[in-house]
Amino acid sequence: MIPGFEKIVEERILIAQRKGDFDNLEGAGKPLNLDELAGVPEELKLSYKILKNADCLPPEIEIKKEIYKTEDLLAGMDDTAEKYKVMKKLNFLIMKLNSIRKSSVDFEMPEKYLSNLVERFGPKSNK
Repeated sequence: MIPGFEKIVEERILIAQRKGDFDNLEGAGKPLNLDELAGVPEELKLSYKILKNADCLPPEIEIKKEIYKTEDLLAGMDDTAEKYKVMKKLNFLIMKLNSIRKSSVDFEMPEKYLSNLVERFGPKSNK
């Protein structure tokens, strides 16, 4: 949201609460009936339900899960040679994830070794 706009929205919500505009709304006090597939077109809902019941995940989510597992594995490693192999696998998974996404480069997940290279080969500060 635009800075400042959030404050205006928040103030209007507080004023409406004080006036009682949110009192006695339809369904107040009742559990919400949230449809998981509310944003999915009607012709795709059945196929999504079948995939969910079969524990099938989209490829992007599968790769993300593997990335998180690999990051956890990497965090607990001490052996440099083995750590290098796992880091190569991690960067490959990130590259694979970024390649299947159809979005801007700005939203790509960064590879893990970039910050280490900048620290190691970047300009040295004189102390």
